[in-house]
Amino acid sequence: MTLSDLLLRLRPLLAAEAAAEAHGTAVEAADLEQGVWLRLLEQCREDGAPPRPEPEPAVAVAEWLRDAVRSEGHGARLRARREVPYATVDGGEPGAAGRVRAAGPSGVEERVLAAEERRELWSAVRRLPGRCPGLLAAMLSPYDPTYREIAGALGISQGSLGPIRSRCLGCLRRMLTAEVAAPGLRGRER
Repeated sequence: MTLSDLLLRLRPLLAAEAAAEAHGTAVEAADLEQGVWLRLLEQCREDGAPPRPEPEPAVAVAEWLRDAVRSEGHGARLRARREVPYATVDGGEPGAAGRVRAAGPSGVEERVLAAEERRELWSAVRRLPGRCPGLLAAMLSPYDPTYREIAGALGISQGSLGPIRSRCLGCLRRMLTAEVAAPGLRGRER
């Protein structure tokens, strides 16, 4: 059995397992599927063949697939427990507006600072390479599109959106970190 035959045979099982496991995680089923496909391909790259213990290859591969989906789901649950959203004073969106409100300026100043933050964010998003500007623009859309809608609009497979989004956000994070002013010399200027 070739790798492409194996992938075609496993696709419905993987989709069903990922959908069942996704309900207990903070991840969409498509992200779980993609994680398992990556595991399978890594396994094939290491061994040179799909994971097939001997007695009954089809049963063994299906069991491996189920275990891989559960493992991906477990990892997603652990990550979700560690990821904590930023808290704000007013319960609103984290960022300068919440920090400014704690300091006490008027509502007009808060709106101006929030608008400036949005302009800086969109400016940085537009400078990102490749598909990142379109993907992040879709994800930041006020219409809150689903992964399926974003994937259809961008012509990307739905399972690839999570990893691409992660790479784009990492690139944006590095870009914004590099642009933040370095701390002053604290009285040691010459």
